[in-house]
Amino acid sequence: MTRPAAAPTWVRMVVDGAPAIAFVGAYLTTRDFRLATWCVVIGSALALIVNLITERRLAPLPAISGSLALVFGGLSLALHNNDWIKMKMTIVDGLLGLALFVGLALGKNPLKVILGGAFSLPETAWRTLAIRYGLFWWSCAIANEWVRRTQSDHVFVYFRGGVLALALVFAFAQTPFLLRHNARQPPPTPDPPDLGV
Repeated sequence: MTRPAAAPTWVRMVVDGAPAIAFVGAYLTTRDFRLATWCVVIGSALALIVNLITERRLAPLPAISGSLALVFGGLSLALHNNDWIKMKMTIVDGLLGLALFVGLALGKNPLKVILGGAFSLPETAWRTLAIRYGLFWWSCAIANEWVRRTQSDHVFVYFRGGVLALALVFAFAQTPFLLRHNARQPPPTPDPPDLGV
């Protein structure tokens, strides 16, 4: 049985980023954190469905991030506590960074497993890319935790929007590195790290 083709990069970027964009957009429009959280929960459910339809499977990163958004968003709504949805990014990004560094320590590279079909890189380049993504994810997790603990909901939302933009910049910044090392030409632009709330 053949494996289903991956969705185009732009589809995956939209699906991965839609819940976080919906969260930021809803809050900036209404100034209602609870309504914005509802948008994350509904957007995450829809993103998982679209991912399942377009790829006939749940890709690992969107599946993990989307499921945790449903769990933490649901807890925030049920318990009337905004901290739950804010913690989601700390936990997801922290775990993603940890998975990469543990994998590298064990002689494996989870990033290669996820992106290996799109790129043909030498092992040293895969390792460098994994370290870059791991450090990026940990930096986002640490920054998120500081903002969550010290800043208002309003500041958190602006921070969240900034992280979305930063994730895109970070992904595009990897393009020269991929151009130098990718045996397949031209390489596709890498998906940004999944930072959806």
